[in-house]
This record gives sequence, C-alpha cells and structure tokens, in this order.
Amino acid sequence: MRPFDRLAGIAAPLLKANIDTDMIIRVEHMTASDQSRLGDHAFETWRIGPDGREDPGFVLNQPRYRSAPILLAGDNFGCGSSREHAVGALLGRGIRVVIAPSFGETFYDNCFQRGLLPIRLAAQSIECIADETEKGACNYDKTVVDLLSTSVHSPRGNRYRFEIEARRRDALLKGLDDIEQSLALLNEVENWQSSDRSTRPWLWKLHPFRSNA
Repeated sequence: MRPFDRLAGIAAPLLKANIDTDMIIRVEHMTASDQSRLGDHAFETWRIGPDGREDPGFVLNQPRYRSAPILLAGDNFGCGSSREHAVGALLGRGIRVVIAPSFGETFYDNCFQRGLLPIRLAAQSIECIADETEKGACNYDKTVVDLLSTSVHSPRGNRYRFEIEARRRDALLKGLDDIEQSLALLNEVENWQSSDRSTRPWLWKLHPFRSNA
C-alpha cells in the first residue's frame, strides 16, 4: 500500500448526497480479474452516455478535473453495499482523498485498507473549497491535504482541521494495511505468548499454538 503524507492538487466537486457504492462502480464489474482496471469503470453510469461516449457535463470528464486527486462529495458518500472494489475504482482514477461531511461506515473502513484518505469536513467548508477551486486561476486552484498536521488548505489558504484515529493516521503515513500492522507487532505477540504459557500453561496444553515465524 502506498504511504500517504501530503498531497496538493485540484479538488473535483461532486457534491451530491448519498452517492452509493453502486454509483461508484456497478455490480457487474465486481468479478473483474484485473483490478488495476477498476478505474475505467468508476462512475460509469454518469461518465458514459447511452451512446458509449463520455458525457462532457460530468465533472470528472471536464479537462480541469479529469486528473483530480481529490474528490469533494456530499453527505453519506459510499453508502449502500459493502464492496471494497468501490475504493479500488476511485484509486484507479487517481483519487487519493475524498472529502465529505459523512461516509458510509463500511466504505470509510475500506478506505484505510487500500490507502485512500477519507476526510470528514462540514458541508459549508467543502462548498467553500469547491467555490475557491472554481474561481481560482490556474496557479491558485490547488487544495493541499496534509496528513501530518491533519489539515486541509484551500486554494486561498483557508485551513480546515480534520479528525482521524491516531492508529489509522500512522498506518496511512507508513503505508500499512491491517495485516501489515499486525505483522509489525509480531515480536510483541510472541513475547505475550511466551509469558502466557508460563502464567497459564494449562490453556496451551489444551489449545497448542505454534508460530511459523
């Protein structure tokens, strides 16, 4: 998983509420064997018209926002079914940060497994960032997301602090998913096992456990 510390880029406004995981990626793409191509299907229902061509009115098809690494969204982003592919589809489009007032709980958790940073900010703050981005000149339209200081800096320099669990912040900074975090604690786990064998030997006789490390 790629580490994340600081990112500066255009923030694309998709300020709709209740964008569910089916809107992010349709269910028929859940069995795709090549997950590196999931980005091709992100927001497909909105990006691609009935004629198979890109809809120029959709924000991520517009030249200014096509490569945006930050997505501004509405309430309850990522609600609906529990599909980790939704996070993969966003990453496949080059999106590393989603800023919304609230998220679907499972989607929010899945983000940390893949290295995508979900940030909760007030709707008014998000609208201000979107407005500044739209009105900004080419060199003054970038939003900065700083995980080290847990802050978002708008194109005009307004600063918005966000909250993130310390463990998850540390994992993103180091690029560790849950399994890699557990493996990093392997020495502590083995030390505890050794101590517990001495303290409660009867449990280990009934349920022996051997580490393969």
